[in-house]
Amino acid sequence: MLQQAKKEVNAIRNKSLKNIAGMLISFIALAILWLNYDFRSWTTHAGLTIFMTAIAASTFMLYRSHRLIAKKDFTTNPNQFLASLKDYQLSRFSLYNKIYWVYAIALSLGIILYFFEILSYFDLWAQAVIVLLTFGWILFCSTLVRRAVMKKEKERIALLIEKFERLENQFNEPL
Repeated sequence: MLQQAKKEVNAIRNKSLKNIAGMLISFIALAILWLNYDFRSWTTHAGLTIFMTAIAASTFMLYRSHRLIAKKDFTTNPNQFLASLKDYQLSRFSLYNKIYWVYAIALSLGIILYFFEILSYFDLWAQAVIVLLTFGWILFCSTLVRRAVMKKEKERIALLIEKFERLENQFNEPL
């Protein structure tokens, strides 16, 4: 059971690191875009600023959440790790429910401001398609994808907490 718990903890840690890496890559890609293109409108600069600020803030929150489980070794102190795992669960719940909407609104505002200049280069039909696809994607991610990810992660963490509580009970049972 300890081996299985270790495997699941490592999977959660790795997924967390992948999320952080993905956000950092997005931030760097936007920075490169911003530095290499001559945007003329202040709205484009404002949009990119909002976009990058939202990504940086979310990356920082993901990192803080990751640290809750990354620096603890569950083999040396299972009780302390269980407490940090419960903190991680609350942190992820907050991230997906409260902070996510701030992130989604900031990204939407950033996209709108960015689109003022960028969409002017396209025909009207292309502008409509780009706007519909962009906000359709945001809506899709904000509803179906977010719920599915939340459910899967919630179940995974709850199962891991349950395993650690059983391990804790086994260690605390009198011989």
